[in-house]
Amino acid sequence: MILVVGGAGYIGSHLVKELVENEEVIVLDNLSTGHREAVDSRAIFVEGDLGNEEVLQMIFKSYPIKAVMHFAAYSLVGESVIDPLKYYENNVASTLRLLKVMMNNHVKNFIFSSTAAVYGIPAAEMIDEKTETSPINPYGHSKLAIEQILADFKAAYELHYVILRYFNAAGAHESAQIGESHNPETHLIPIILQQLAGHRDKVSVFGSDYETPDGTCIRDYIHVNDLACAHILALKALLSKEKSAEVYNLGNGHGFSVKEVIETCEKVTGLKATVEMADRRAGDPARLVASSQKIFSELGWKAERNLEQIISDAWKWHQTQLY
Repeated sequence: MILVVGGAGYIGSHLVKELVENEEVIVLDNLSTGHREAVDSRAIFVEGDLGNEEVLQMIFKSYPIKAVMHFAAYSLVGESVIDPLKYYENNVASTLRLLKVMMNNHVKNFIFSSTAAVYGIPAAEMIDEKTETSPINPYGHSKLAIEQILADFKAAYELHYVILRYFNAAGAHESAQIGESHNPETHLIPIILQQLAGHRDKVSVFGSDYETPDGTCIRDYIHVNDLACAHILALKALLSKEKSAEVYNLGNGHGFSVKEVIETCEKVTGLKATVEMADRRAGDPARLVASSQKIFSELGWKAERNLEQIISDAWKWHQTQLY
């Protein structure tokens, strides 16, 4: 049985929907940002907090857990700057509690959902796993702290882990049953689609004077279902003892500017966005694009869905929503 912590959230729920096809799954989520209805009905659901040791003990004593997949982090960069305590308590302290309970119950397989935020503002055109990690906000620091803790646990307790650093997750399940639903919404593609659907007055573009071809920031977007597939491949490699302590970037290797994303949303929907140019946001790098060559060469994974497919699937899901 696989424990998916944070399995009612955006990425976690998509992973669970794929994972239940071949594994027994139990989901732990406190529903602070996740949605109960997003959890596949074939999974066992436990409402509870990652930091509650009694709940964790109950799960590990009641079910034959063979691996844990961790998606239960707070992930808003701006909020982490304003309230770092919240981020260190949940993302670091509560994860430590989870790892402690795992060790006490002799569960030694762990998949960790990390982030491109650990790289900060890299100078590299293409970011690979050897690019220096230098976070610039508490969110990135909290994720990097767990990455270091995992390495220490590997050395001391023989913990086996895979760390997956992903860039901009986007899109929705092709069935349109689940998709990206945050409150507040801070991600570019759903913001554009909400505006096109008539649920926002405008789309703000933060900065048009970057050193990029059209002056707007360039980012690497990856379909959430491609992310789910990468997690399943990593889990198989971990359980087969093929991998024990690895870090992989997950991206498509191609960057798209904010303007290109808006134009693609307009193409997919046939609608025209209302766009407002705004000042740059502090700490926004001009370009963040991942090299995923390592996971391709070692596990055979690559992003299969292009930007148009990402937006098309997201748009199908948005059209089912009542805002």
